Amino acid sequence: MMYQDRIDAGRQLARALKSAALVDPLVLGLPRGGVPVANEVARALDAPLDVWVSRKIGAPGHEELGVGAVSEGGEVVLEPELLDAVGADEGSLSAVVAAKRAEVDARASRFREGRPPPRVAGRTVIVVDDGVANGVTARAALRSLRRAGASRIILAVPVGSREGLSACARYADEVVCPYVPRHLSSVGGHYADFGQTSDDEVLRLLAVARLRQRAPVAERTASR
Repeated sequence: MMYQDRIDAGRQLARALKSAALVDPLVLGLPRGGVPVANEVARALDAPLDVWVSRKIGAPGHEELGVGAVSEGGEVVLEPELLDAVGADEGSLSAVVAAKRAEVDARASRFREGRPPPRVAGRTVIVVDDGVANGVTARAALRSLRRAGASRIILAVPVGSREGLSACARYADEVVCPYVPRHLSSVGGHYADFGQTSDDEVLRLLAVARLRQRAPVAERTASR
């Protein structure tokens, strides 16, 4: 399966979510690439949209290799097997983890522009990204949302690896993924256009979503 772009992926993902029994869901996009996908899901479900920031921890000397992730609330997920493979351990990453926690806080503040984090306690939360490879950034987000008291957590992605989705399923109540290829070489390989999403685009989409939620219900329904 090939998605045209993140908007197309979000619309198809929203259709896959239509069968779920959802009551007052909150849609959270993992920035940056997950936000355009999440915006289409939120629009289709007439749900509020916000972000939940989760950042990859790169291996020392091999930053492109994700050996863990940090999410809001300070939640940290590490991959012991990958750490062993690169000769690192939790102690050797302490400075990196501290820096990533500060980065997560800074990016959450930037994207929310002074607004408080969304209330997740007791709510159904749909966590959306543009895809899952090993799933470590998604897992950090899922764990932090569970710790924050979300009552039902759904991970929704357009494409994902079997291994990554299976790892994420331990921390979510449900996983929705329309396309699980036999072998996933890269998430971007399943998009015709997988251009980088900018901070400005994330801010624009969040602003549009806030305006959409302020519109009368009849007007919102007509635009879906």
